[in-house]
Amino acid sequence: MTFDEIWSNPPIRIGKAALHELLLTWLPRLRPDGRAVMVVGKNLGADSLQRWLGEQGWPTTRPASVKGFRVLETRRGQPG
Repeated sequence: MTFDEIWSNPPIRIGKAALHELLLTWLPRLRPDGRAVMVVGKNLGADSLQRWLGEQGWPTTRPASVKGFRVLETRRGQPG
C-alpha cells in the first residue's frame, strides 16, 4: 500500500530506535512526489529528527515553528 501523504504526530516517546524503525517503514510507502508532514515538539528532539531524516536520504524541511512545536515536511523525489 502506498500513500500520497502521511500526516503524523509521531510517537516520539517510544524511544529513538523504535521511532527510527517506524519512520523507515512509513516513508518508503510514499508515492513518487508524496510527502510526510509531522508535528514534533522542539523539546522532544524535532531538530535532531530533521537532521537524522536528511542523513537517511529523506530531505526534510521545517515550514513552520510555533509555540515550541516544529512542522517537519519530508518529500519523496522521483525515483532515479
